[in-house]
Amino acid sequence: MLHAQAFTTPRPWSAAEFAALKARPECFVVTAPGGFLVASAVAGEAEVLTLAVAPDARRQGIARGLVAGFLAVAAARGAQVAFLEVAADNAAALALYQALGFAVAGRRKGYYLTPEGTRIDAVVMTRRLAGAGRASDF
Repeated sequence: MLHAQAFTTPRPWSAAEFAALKARPECFVVTAPGGFLVASAVAGEAEVLTLAVAPDARRQGIARGLVAGFLAVAAARGAQVAFLEVAADNAAALALYQALGFAVAGRRKGYYLTPEGTRIDAVVMTRRLAGAGRASDF
C-alpha cells in the first residue's frame, strides 16, 4: 500500500481506516500518479488528513498538485479556511506548505510517536481559501 511506503511517522494507516474515511460524506480524495491526499470539508473548514507520495516519485511536483487539488475541492465544498498538521522534522513538507500560502498556527508537543519510541511535535498550519475574506475575519 502506498501509504505504508510513504510513512513511518506518523504510522501508516490501515485499509480499514481508509474504508471508514471513505464512508464519511465530508471526506474526499485527490489522486495523482504516484500519490494521493485524503481530506475533509465541513462547516466552512477543510483539513488535510493525510498526503502520501511514493518515495521514488518525490520532488516531482506531485504533492504540490495534490495540495492545489485539495484547495480547489475544499473551496468548491464551501470551506473558507484550510488546515493541516505536519511532523516538525519534515522540512520538505513544511517548505511546500509555506510556499502554498500556509502559515504556522501552532504546535502540538510530542504528537507523533516514531517506531523507535521517540516523540515528534506536530506543526499546525492554516490558510484562508480564495474568496474567503481577510484573515482578521475569524
